[in-house]
Formats: sequence, C-alpha cells, structure tokens
Amino acid sequence: MYQAVIKAIDAANAVDPNRVKQDDQELAKESLYAMRMTDMLNRFNPQADELMRIAARGQHIERWRSPRSGFPMGKQGYYQWRTALYDFHAQRVTALMKAAGYAPEECERVYAAVAKKNIKRNPDSQLIEDIASLVFIEHYMLDFASSKPDYDEQKWLGIIRKTWQKMSNEAHDFVLAGNISLPEPLKPLITKALA
Repeated sequence: MYQAVIKAIDAANAVDPNRVKQDDQELAKESLYAMRMTDMLNRFNPQADELMRIAARGQHIERWRSPRSGFPMGKQGYYQWRTALYDFHAQRVTALMKAAGYAPEECERVYAAVAKKNIKRNPDSQLIEDIASLVFIEHYMLDFASSKPDYDEQKWLGIIRKTWQKMSNEAHDFVLAGNISLPEPLKPLITKALA
C-alpha cells in the first residue's frame, strides 16, 4: 500500500508544467519539492512512520492546480489561498490512500497533518510544518529573497521570525546544531532575526 501511494504521488507531481534544474537535470518543480521533503524527514526524524512519510511526500501534491492568481490580492486573499491549498493537498493525498486500501482513521491522520490542523497541539501537523519550514530555509529562502528586492531588512526579519515561530523546539535545535545548510548570503540576517 505504502509504495503504491508514494508512486501515485510521484506520478501526479511528475506532470507539473513548471520545470526546474537540479544537478544538470530538468525536473517537475513539485517532484523536486516532494523529494526534498522526504530527504528532510529522513534527516530530521528517521523513525517517522509510513503515514508521516506519505504526508511529507504529498504535502505539495499538484500545487500548480490551485494558483495564487485564483484568489484576491492582499493579505486576506493570501490566507484564503493557503487555507484552500492545505485542504486541496490533504484531499488529494487521502484519496490516493483510500484507493490503495488505507483505513479511514489512517487517512484522517494524514489529512490532519497535510491540512496543518492544530499545529502546536497535533504532533503530526507540527512534524509536517517543521519539515516544510526546514526545506524552505535550506532550499527556497534564498530564491524567495531574490524575488522580493523591494523587501527591506525589517520585513525580512519578520519573515524569518514567523518561520521560526512555526517550528518546534526540536526543529530549532536541529537548525542550531548545524544540521541544515543555511543560505550563505542570508546568514547574517538569519542570525540577527534569531538573536
């Protein structure tokens, strides 16, 4: 069952029209993200069970199907989009799980984790949030910074602090122990934000 769901998630993400270069290879953007989530989970919590492995792998499944442009601009529209995305991803992953034969309670557990239900109170949701935050810091924060040249230092300090606040103490310790690669140009800003 597990391998069937992972293959189904990978097949769904492989048709992402957005392509990225990785090690001289062109990959679907969400395929690369899913692999990075799995890699980070293996580094951060190698004992994670198969349901959390499914949740991590499918956390961004078919993200391109729900573009930001489909929601109003501004902060409220952004939050509407994020909430809708969480539900969309959770529904897609659990539909694949049901098709593979997982029990309803197993699907509900993965749904809650992917949909980020009760972060800080649900250990599964917190784990997926930790992995997503760690992946963002290591792989995407620098590109995001490059795409926002109009953001000043205060704005960036706020973004870094908000990301940090979403993470668990275990994830903080993981970062502070040097277990992820911080983007070199942003190290001084990250250090300042966390001081």
